[in-house]
Amino acid sequence: MNVFIPTLSKMGYLFCFIVLGYVLKKIKVLPDNTATVLGKLENNAFIPALAFSTFATGVTLDELASSWQFLVGGIAVIAIAIPVGLIASRFFSKDDYIRKIYAYGLCFANFGFMGNAIVEGVYGKEALASYLILTTPISVAMYSWGFPALLIPSNEEKPSMASRLKSLLSPQFICMLAGIIICFAKIPLPKFFAESASALGGCMSPVAMLITGMTIAEIDIKKALGTVPVYILTVIRLIVMPIAFIIALMLLKVPTDVAMLMVCAVAMPLGMNSIVVPKAYGKDSTVASGMVLISHVLACLTIPFIFMLFNILVK
Repeated sequence: MNVFIPTLSKMGYLFCFIVLGYVLKKIKVLPDNTATVLGKLENNAFIPALAFSTFATGVTLDELASSWQFLVGGIAVIAIAIPVGLIASRFFSKDDYIRKIYAYGLCFANFGFMGNAIVEGVYGKEALASYLILTTPISVAMYSWGFPALLIPSNEEKPSMASRLKSLLSPQFICMLAGIIICFAKIPLPKFFAESASALGGCMSPVAMLITGMTIAEIDIKKALGTVPVYILTVIRLIVMPIAFIIALMLLKVPTDVAMLMVCAVAMPLGMNSIVVPKAYGKDSTVASGMVLISHVLACLTIPFIFMLFNILVK
């Protein structure tokens, strides 16, 4: 129980921001494009600043030297999640596009917004640095294959290979590399610059949860909750997959710190891109909205439970 209460407390803290974002959107005190603007700030300022600050000032060379283990861990996560997602999704719908939405939800959790916030809050900046490395292969798979293969409708023009590669060079990735270089080169940063990057990075968690709340506020809740397969897929995503990973990692005797972050990446709720991308192409996002809504609410309880189970079985 030693990790359950702290994790539950962190989830409660984050859930407050989700509720705030939901309420602000519902009472219409903010412009309609607020979530879009905050999303751009999150992806182009807050997360990159957090990545830079974490690697440039919060990581030691010894920790970076062992980063290959986390990179392999991330590759393993996505190598297992993709087949599971593609196979399991076939049992829940005859519609090809809905099956792809289900598959995306099982292949790619909200390892970014939600994952970064929880890892930093529960395990600290040092763990976040390793987590960012671990989730790099997952991001590569998501942008290079997940988006074009699963979320973009088949009758739409697919992104070119050049545009896919360009999307991998995100501000987060560039700032992470810059931070690693500064760490290896032992370049001293001016105090005001380090503090500015740290302050920007500190906005990441609250803003990510505000965006989550605003996104949920746009969902037709009654309609979204009426799709039965969504509940089954949510249980698979939040409980079955993480427990299966815990058991496998325990049997394979994977190093505890690597196993912990692999489980974190798997235990997160379903990603919100499954709503955003289909909507951009004029597709019905009801199914995806149901998955996002249910999984984010239930995750407030399942994540502390999974972390506690990990501590009992692996540590």
